[in-house]
Amino acid sequence: MSSLRYTLRGLAVTVLSAALLAPAAVARAEPSAAELTRRIEKSSAELEHVVEAYNKLREEMKENRAAVAGLQERIAPLERQSEQSRADVGALAVTAYKTGGDLSTADALLRPDSAGTLLDRLDALDQLTRQRQQRIAGFAASQRALVAEKTRLDVTLSRQAAQARELTAGKKRIERDLARLYELRRQAYGRATEQPAARPGSADDAPAVSGRAGAAVRYAYGALGKPYRWGADGPDGYDCSGLTSAAWRAAGKSLPHNTRMQWGVVARISRAELRPGDLVFYSGLGHVALYVGGGQVIDAPSAGRNVLKRGMNLMPIQGYGRVR
Repeated sequence: MSSLRYTLRGLAVTVLSAALLAPAAVARAEPSAAELTRRIEKSSAELEHVVEAYNKLREEMKENRAAVAGLQERIAPLERQSEQSRADVGALAVTAYKTGGDLSTADALLRPDSAGTLLDRLDALDQLTRQRQQRIAGFAASQRALVAEKTRLDVTLSRQAAQARELTAGKKRIERDLARLYELRRQAYGRATEQPAARPGSADDAPAVSGRAGAAVRYAYGALGKPYRWGADGPDGYDCSGLTSAAWRAAGKSLPHNTRMQWGVVARISRAELRPGDLVFYSGLGHVALYVGGGQVIDAPSAGRNVLKRGMNLMPIQGYGRVR
């Protein structure tokens, strides 16, 4: 029995040791290539949404800067008008003080003049009264308009300052996320970014497409092989909405540098209506690409990769748009 007891005790220790050591062994196991790829794709998709949120904030700041400039242009003449109105009212006050006030109605009636002269005086008195009232009313209106514009300017400037702080925080977050993504890419592929293209893209490779859409397509072909750069719209790198906005800028059309905003300004079309130069938007509006015909798009995929041409069914599609 003693021998059996020792045997059972040894077996129990062995089993317990294996149970304790197993999790550590699993934890130390290197992730497989498939697992790394899955993590990279997940991180890239999340990062792209963050980048597009950052781009949207930048576009809103541009609108705010334009609004500030417009308000300041409107305030300058209002200030001059207000100063002039103030001076006019001041002049009226000085005149009234020096002359003891304008003719009163009673004074005009008591003066021994002809009826015609009396009527003339009453007309003049009425005109002077109206002018004074108009000047005072004009001064009050100028002041109100000036105060309203300055209040709007203060609100816009405050919003702009808050956006600037958000922009700084967003940039830091993106840089942190990028560092993690690049490390995953090093583990999976041995380097953080794709090799530069063996042959740079060329507009000469683009299919023959007429009009402005053709100019956008040719630009996109010229961007093939250039690196993804978050927040960039060329010419040395692009993010997804940066590429589509740059391509259409080359065609003479302005698009906001943000996928969701682009979705808001294009004409919606069906898949059957797609033609080169149209935009393909993906689920969640975190990604956009330029359709170049034959079921293919050119896009700036994600951090660490280069602009490429590929089949448009690269992820679930939200819809299609035509630049107006």
